[in-house]
Amino acid sequence: MEEIRVLSPTAILGYGFPLASFEAGLERDPHVIAVDAGSTDPGPFYLGSGQSFTQRSAVKRDLHYLVAAALERNIPLIIGTAGGSGAMAHVDWNLSIVEEVLRELGRTASIAVIYSDIERDLAVEKLKKGEIQPLGPVDQLTEEDIRASANLVAQMGLEPIMAALEAGAEIILAGRAYDPTVFAALPILKGFDTGLALHMGKILECAAIAATPGSGSDCLFGTLGRDSFVLEAPNPARQCTKLSIAAHTLYEKSNPYILPGPGGSLDLTETVFEELAGGKVRVSGTKYVPTEQYFVKLEGASLVGYRTVSIAGVRDPIMIEQIDSVIAGVKERVADNFQELKDYHLHVHCYGKNGVMGELEPTPVPGHELGLVIEAVGPSQEIADTICSFARSTLLHYGYPGRKSTAGNLAFLYSPSDLSAGAVYRFNVHHLMQVDNPNSLFKMELGRSGL
Repeated sequence: MEEIRVLSPTAILGYGFPLASFEAGLERDPHVIAVDAGSTDPGPFYLGSGQSFTQRSAVKRDLHYLVAAALERNIPLIIGTAGGSGAMAHVDWNLSIVEEVLRELGRTASIAVIYSDIERDLAVEKLKKGEIQPLGPVDQLTEEDIRASANLVAQMGLEPIMAALEAGAEIILAGRAYDPTVFAALPILKGFDTGLALHMGKILECAAIAATPGSGSDCLFGTLGRDSFVLEAPNPARQCTKLSIAAHTLYEKSNPYILPGPGGSLDLTETVFEELAGGKVRVSGTKYVPTEQYFVKLEGASLVGYRTVSIAGVRDPIMIEQIDSVIAGVKERVADNFQELKDYHLHVHCYGKNGVMGELEPTPVPGHELGLVIEAVGPSQEIADTICSFARSTLLHYGYPGRKSTAGNLAFLYSPSDLSAGAVYRFNVHHLMQVDNPNSLFKMELGRSGL
């Protein structure tokens, strides 16, 4: 093969795509359809709870077209970080949708399911051997962190997905996976350059976000040759440019020239971007540099407590001028009233006054109105409800110098004003773990489903 063609239908499975774009991508005769289905971007709740951040009906809509197209053309469909976070609960949820689609299509398919869940005892053993290290500015991992993780996953590299392809899987559902791998696995299995394949996968993972104008719910198409790859948007309303593709190469990177991943890094110091006619971009020069030891990223989320929120607006310029002291006074009143409760957190987020960037805000000038989000987190939902309710009522009637209104300080967006938001999780594991065999952690199950 002198080239291999990869269709990326959408930035995340469930984000959708125009059928015309998808059909235009199919007309380019892809060898594989690949899609990333998850991310840590929506926060730790989804990994911790085992729930998906994409809706089932939206995922099923996308899968209906992807499964039908892959089976009709006898090409593999590869899904990475299935279910949003890639733990067993997420993968099984995604698998149930695939099986439902197959039944509705009246088809069967060989499905490889690759789980990425890590046994806690194994992680503790690795920790004691000194084979786990922090990834970025995080604390050293502890056994307590590992045991407290509601779900603990490792980010698989190319090898488990390549093994599933070699086993003859028509549909691959991978747990937590390094984003570019689902796009690069087949090309590398066919002997194409690892660096170029992973770089192309890095761009394809977010689909048409890398085009101009960008969109997370549209397709991108990649053609990998022996010494370069070409990217294009099947939708004629979008174009790939040197700027858009180079910019996306920098996306989610701490170093503009190095992109680390399982087993090695991409060296981008000699990468060249070249615009072609028809809204295409050719990329060349990227190299893959293996690491001496093979590391996978561990991700875990632990339960913090339970959250209640109340959303209100403030329009009084007198109150806005002294909002910081008002909030501080309310917090003092709450603490005094509930001296027996120590294990709770109370925050008031002021949108309109540093609500997004906090102390990092370069232009801290309050507006003519503020949106306040009162947030309480406690060890139980009842405690969170109690703290939020008391803080809300105290702030509603809080007296401050110059106050003219006696009816209330806040305009509430909802009734009831307090919303019980449920469980709160935090990322408590964000570390690298050394492994001897990149396949050993990831359990693959291969079977036939449908009808």
